[in-house]
Amino acid sequence: MNHYAALLTGLLALAFIGPACADEDDTIATDRPDFVESSNVVGKGRVQIETSLAWERDRQGGLTSRTASTPTLLRVGVADAWELRFETDGRLRQTIQEAGTTTKERGWSDLAVGVKWHQRDGDEATLTPGLAWLLHVDVDSGSGAFRGQGLRPSLRMVAEWELPGGWSAGVMPGLYRDRDEEGRHFTGAILAAVIGKSLTERLRGFVEVSGQQLASSRNGGSVITFDTGLAYLLDRNLQADVALSRGINKNAPDLSWTVGLSARF
Repeated sequence: MNHYAALLTGLLALAFIGPACADEDDTIATDRPDFVESSNVVGKGRVQIETSLAWERDRQGGLTSRTASTPTLLRVGVADAWELRFETDGRLRQTIQEAGTTTKERGWSDLAVGVKWHQRDGDEATLTPGLAWLLHVDVDSGSGAFRGQGLRPSLRMVAEWELPGGWSAGVMPGLYRDRDEEGRHFTGAILAAVIGKSLTERLRGFVEVSGQQLASSRNGGSVITFDTGLAYLLDRNLQADVALSRGINKNAPDLSWTVGLSARF
């Protein structure tokens, strides 16, 4: 088993050792399937795992790439307003076709370790947004072609509004630090906005525009997508979801989709 997969498994096992009691009216709040994170944390003593299957296709010139992955986020509540986070794209399988030649790569993606701080709750009556801050560091722990270069930190802020009529809105600006192909450091930006709607007591939908990577062309260019999806509450501790994404600039994957399951313990 990959070393960080073992870490995730061990942390998940803690959920079954000593789960905290939750309020009966409390329901799971996830950071998926949209790109904009939730401003909520899982709560002290709680563990939440958000996992999925994902697939993307990208065509540029005569090259076509297809990538399958297993994105997973483990959230561990260490205080009422703080959580530890372990995030990875998991197992990756990539197929690249160009000029009649097919290349296949398999391996594990890097692990990101981080924290989220819930700064304050929102207030629907005054349209005050809930606020949170996320600090992550991507670690060069992956395998083969999927391994990044060194430690790559990112900082994001989330503002989330609960609106009348079951509507909600959120924005997430941020900065990240990475390296180019020659190993030189550069700083890029993140900016995304989402609008959500509760369709029933259990079902919600969303649409979003996400600038997942905003950088100059010499540093990989910008990746901007239009995303939409649905999340269904199976019970107060379990959610299923599905999402579809289309690239709206040349650097973004043409098409991607994901189906996921999130559980809170």
